[in-house]
Amino acid sequence: MSSQKEIYLVRHGETEWNASGRFQGKLDSRLTEKGVAQAAAYGRHLAAVAAEIEVLVASPLGRVRETTAIIKTFGALPEPQWEPRIAEVSVGSWDGLTHADIDAQWPGRLDETTPFDWFFRSPDGESYDAAMTRVTQWLDSLQGVVLAVSHGLVGRLIRGAYLGLTKDDALGLPVPQDVIWRLANGCVEPIRVS
Repeated sequence: MSSQKEIYLVRHGETEWNASGRFQGKLDSRLTEKGVAQAAAYGRHLAAVAAEIEVLVASPLGRVRETTAIIKTFGALPEPQWEPRIAEVSVGSWDGLTHADIDAQWPGRLDETTPFDWFFRSPDGESYDAAMTRVTQWLDSLQGVVLAVSHGLVGRLIRGAYLGLTKDDALGLPVPQDVIWRLANGCVEPIRVS
């Protein structure tokens, strides 16, 4: 990746479905009180670098819109560009379900999966290759200092693509909701905000 770009990557704050173990995909639930506090912590930290940020790019999904609105209250950031290429991966029929729901409706479908690759076992969800292609195209289009507000799984893919990681290594990356990831000069640095 070019050293001409610098990306601050943020995952949306905790949602009601995150807290209850329900997988959102393209569906949405509201931020919890904890999620609102996480978004505010992102905003307080990003206010210190707001003058450097040239572009604010965010997933168009509701939980990211809510997080982005809170972040923007803390500093003079550009107006968001709503970017579908960094929206969360859809698990198709599994969007909105828990692991127990999936096991009940599709017995055996999650057998021999890991906590990281099960997303791509959905009968009608997005494939890893399709998701990685859209993320890589988005990364390649960037220049300057960018704040990106996105999701857990797509955040893994963004960091994995940036670092040139294998599929297994990319999918195994952590997805905390109290870290801003700084992608610059070929490195990914976590910045804790809690």
